[in-house]
Amino acid sequence: MSYSIDFRRKVISTRKNEGLSIRETAKQFRIGPASVSRWINQIESKASTTRQRKIDKSELIKDVEQYPDAYQKERAAPFPVEMQQSDPLARVG
Repeated sequence: MSYSIDFRRKVISTRKNEGLSIRETAKQFRIGPASVSRWINQIESKASTTRQRKIDKSELIKDVEQYPDAYQKERAAPFPVEMQQSDPLARVG
């Protein structure tokens, strides 16, 4: 859940003015202590960034349209990615 900057400032100023601990402040405002702690260090939320992909999405779409029944290994071949090998039986104990 994302709280407004005004609410965050209110929480931090109440903690400071009343001399409350992080836990006491969190309990008073019915929020998690981790949120209060995080807001003390950084009141503004970090800007989200779009994740940079290893392969071009449009190229992947073209490949899927051209070869709809390709296996994962075949799908990965034209792209600059490495396939990780896993042995499903190795997990069975």
